[in-house]
Amino acid sequence: MRIEYPIKINDQLQGYLDYFFDSQSHFLIIEAKREDLDFGFTQLTAQLIALDQWLVDDPIDHILGAVTTGKIWEFGRLNRKDKHIEQGLDSYRVPDDVESLMRILIQALTNRDN
Repeated sequence: MRIEYPIKINDQLQGYLDYFFDSQSHFLIIEAKREDLDFGFTQLTAQLIALDQWLVDDPIDHILGAVTTGKIWEFGRLNRKDKHIEQGLDSYRVPDDVESLMRILIQALTNRDN
């Protein structure tokens, strides 16, 4: 796990990955600043694109990401082949949806291709 990990692809595509899990799969978590999930998802999208370019030689097909306020979680996934971002339709709230959220997080961290 890398926290506040710097990444720079070019002058326009650079920044810090809040939490990056580089295990069997690649999983990125972005903290929603000022609890703005829409802006947080935009930030997640940009960082998934940067991560895709940074991991150019990695054969994994998808990169999963999440944006969270701590109490609310939303997920997105980058299809690296098609260069397409999929935004999850559901939000997960803590503590109400903690069981479903934990299943998603465990699957994201243990599966090679999400």
